[in-house]
Amino acid sequence: MNIPKGTYGFRFAEDKELQLCVLFAAGYDSINDPSYHWDGLKRTDGPLLLFQYTISGEGVYESENQTHHITAGQAFLAEIPGPHRYYYHPKSKEPWDFLFLLFRPTLILPHWRKFLGEAGETPYLPMDCAPVRILQMIVADAAAGRITDPLIASSCVYQFMTELARLQVTTLRNRDNWTENVRHAAAFIEANYSQMISIDQLSEYVSLSKYHLIRRFSASTGLTPGAYLTRVRTEKAMELLRGTDLSIEAIAERIGYSSGSYFIKAFRSMAGLTPGEFRSGADCLAYRKLFFD
Repeated sequence: MNIPKGTYGFRFAEDKELQLCVLFAAGYDSINDPSYHWDGLKRTDGPLLLFQYTISGEGVYESENQTHHITAGQAFLAEIPGPHRYYYHPKSKEPWDFLFLLFRPTLILPHWRKFLGEAGETPYLPMDCAPVRILQMIVADAAAGRITDPLIASSCVYQFMTELARLQVTTLRNRDNWTENVRHAAAFIEANYSQMISIDQLSEYVSLSKYHLIRRFSASTGLTPGAYLTRVRTEKAMELLRGTDLSIEAIAERIGYSSGSYFIKAFRSMAGLTPGEFRSGADCLAYRKLFFD
């Protein structure tokens, strides 16, 4: 990794008119000294949030009577001040190389807490994932003197935190991480969206009870089976509204709704406008397609 080792601190003046994220420090370090030890309850530079990502070697992170050996590809998240310690183990045989960011909780604490609650305080992250790439970029820019004002620094912090939060969402939504039952249920909905699909029919198809199907499907996709069906139908309707001259009633029938009025209601709830408004673009942006999470 072609980034100079070192720690880079930032102490920009506070902008009285703008609320900004505050970057405190960034760095790339290599530690092989047993005296390296930080106690989160003894630090006086908080409140801070620390994200530290191991490139190679191993360090130790202790939190609430748990000891974690942090190895390559693993990060830890710490709130300062807080009941934690991290240090270089005296019996380690190789340097502990890591990247880190320190920033104030301003504006981003909800993102931080959401990721922490879902991923845990010592998650494994691929080296090529977006947050780690941005982390490398921030440290490289700091070393090159390119973080020259509080607006750039704020952008760096916010981009990093939003990508960190997004990583957990996209990982959750990745079909490769869905259970076999959920993949089969989603595929069934996508292939049969034009028919009336009941939860009883779907649960029988994937050999799960209705309760377990709804719970597993929602946990994997972020949507109930019914909401997933509505989204699939809405996406198909958009293709027909913009790509054909079919009437609203004909489109409703083709995608599985019993009436045009029910279709209009479902489409509006998902897209925020009626099928007619979507088709004509009148009094709004002429969308070709809308994207949903």
